[in-house]
Amino acid sequence: MTYVYLDASSTESARELIGRFNLPVCSQPPEQGEYLLADSDGLSLCRAGEKGKVRVDFAGGAAQYRRTKGGGELIGKAVNHTAHPTVWDGTGGLGRDAFVLAALGLQVNVFEQNPAVACLLSDGLMRASASEDAEVAQTAARITLHVGDTCALLPRFADEQGRPDVVYLDPMYPERQKSAAVKKEMAYFHGLVGGAQNEAGLLSAARRVAKKRVVVKRPRLGEFLNGEKPAYQYTGKSTRFDVYLPFEPVAD
Repeated sequence: MTYVYLDASSTESARELIGRFNLPVCSQPPEQGEYLLADSDGLSLCRAGEKGKVRVDFAGGAAQYRRTKGGGELIGKAVNHTAHPTVWDGTGGLGRDAFVLAALGLQVNVFEQNPAVACLLSDGLMRASASEDAEVAQTAARITLHVGDTCALLPRFADEQGRPDVVYLDPMYPERQKSAAVKKEMAYFHGLVGGAQNEAGLLSAARRVAKKRVVVKRPRLGEFLNGEKPAYQYTGKSTRFDVYLPFEPVAD
């Protein structure tokens, strides 16, 4: 269970989000483990006894760099963005890849099963939607967040809304990073959600609902998801995208 510490400066919108996601509130920062901090900046992921914070910020930092300086070329090719596909991101996390895809002009449905992570992501999307930067606000508006078990939600949404062209997956991986800041961020994130994911279930559900392809993000030298070899790959310097064909493809 992830607790939220409400700082005296916490905003009304942050408090509303905490209530919406039914996260328990504590009167003092926890003495151990990860927790969410609500303050004047919105919501952040913290670890007891440490000063670092992880915050979803689509208007600045790495998200702004990828949006304005490039960085979406490989993922764009992997999802075939020039065909304007509908994309479902089955492992939302902190939403960075979903934001890159939305910045390419795509409508992206994001699925996240951890309530605390979904709360962080929702906070970031809400602030981005209210951004004075029109491009940031328009990009955020193309992202729709859904909370729950991805393996169960994908087929349900496919029945209700029709199958998406592409399902995108970025399951957590014990990736070695050079940057100390990135290491700390991933350590906090791993601490919050744990390391175990239903890889077989995720890939199977994705391949059953996708019409065109399933795209899985992996470290360049990482193992295949669930040990299953993809149909083809797009490989960069540190990352690759494995592409799997759906179980029931739909012809153009």
